[in-house]
Amino acid sequence: MRLARPLHGLIGMALLAAAALPVSARAETQLQPFQMVRSLQLVQDRIASGDHAALPMQRKLLEMIDDRLRKTGQDGFDDPRNYRAMLVYAMSGGNPATIDTILSRLVLDEQNLGIGKGLLDYLNGQAVSARTTLGPVDPMKQPPELGAFLALVKGSLAANDNPQGALKLFDQARLLGPGTLVEEAALRRSIGLATAHGDAGRFTLASTQYVERYLRSPYASQFADSFVAGVIALHDSIDLAKVSEITTMMDAEQERVIYLRIARVAGIDGFKELSAFASAKAEKNTGSDAVAGGEDPRALLYASLASVTSGTDAEIRAMLAKIDRARLSAGDRKLFDAVAAVASKMTGTLPAPTRQEVRQAIPITAAADESDPLVIEADPLPLDAVEEQQPQDIVEAPPPITLAESTPAQAAPQTPPDPADEKLVANRKKLEEIDKMLGDAQ
Repeated sequence: MRLARPLHGLIGMALLAAAALPVSARAETQLQPFQMVRSLQLVQDRIASGDHAALPMQRKLLEMIDDRLRKTGQDGFDDPRNYRAMLVYAMSGGNPATIDTILSRLVLDEQNLGIGKGLLDYLNGQAVSARTTLGPVDPMKQPPELGAFLALVKGSLAANDNPQGALKLFDQARLLGPGTLVEEAALRRSIGLATAHGDAGRFTLASTQYVERYLRSPYASQFADSFVAGVIALHDSIDLAKVSEITTMMDAEQERVIYLRIARVAGIDGFKELSAFASAKAEKNTGSDAVAGGEDPRALLYASLASVTSGTDAEIRAMLAKIDRARLSAGDRKLFDAVAAVASKMTGTLPAPTRQEVRQAIPITAAADESDPLVIEADPLPLDAVEEQQPQDIVEAPPPITLAESTPAQAAPQTPPDPADEKLVANRKKLEEIDKMLGDAQ
């Protein structure tokens, strides 16, 4: 079925030509809703494959389809193709108000009415009602283009309560809609769900498939976020050689940015092995501009973060001395200054600070660098605008990585305090002041 879709390119051109005509002439060129939605799907397939120039065309088609659906009467929806087209339009970024208006005036059988109301509940964020209404619907028994969307929606609704069932539904969505934005979204959601439930095998498989097929999608920046979060969350079980295989399918700049992101978070979180791995990979993929100025200062900085809890002040100072602070972003300069402050408080008579102490001095939020997006990022599509409207009980991505809770303060000892302990307490207070300084600066 997907192979036939390019034949609708002529319909797409006819739609665009019709849009340029006066209203009176345009009425004579009207196509059926199902024909217009097929053209919309053709455009979305081009977007999924990386044609960002098709985004304005998609917006125009959605406007035209909305107008056409509102003008279609009961006799038009007697054709089941037009009713299914309305549902596909709704799940492709269409206007829920239009769907609500149409459903209120149509005479439908129980199954079609149930699917329509279930999808409307989903679009309006009513997850419990949507789960109940769509529960009996089998996506595999629907026409493929509708079934693919239904599987994607049902999988999203099931993600919290039944993650394995949700992954099965995402697989059905991909089976019914290969090469489409539905498959692209199903893969991304599978990556987030696999991370949330600690399934490293499923995570690496879905990530591999995504990079192979959709790295140029406008949603690839969202994949990058999920991929970095997954590697961090699964660092104890994931095969770093497999991570390397996945990133080698990217171009050098994309791969470098991915590893810099991993190195940054891993360094702050104290995952020394992962930070060293990612920093080395980022350094290997350093672009020509960074090479001209020496080693990449970000890779060096992130590598130094993981060494704070195990290195000496001299070792940390030596690492920082290699970094050109002026070449860092504003967020990374805060990190640099915080690491330097920690090193300046260390002496040979005191142990290195614990990971918790480092986290207090270098909050993870200070590492955020909005000026360094993945180069393939673009504006989101309406299909994922639906994701943003979903209620919070639907799992769309792994939970954010948060810092460990501080341990309760221990009772004061009854014996006289050791001078070294007193100095350590004083250092901790200074670190808290650094933490406050960083927080106020953001």
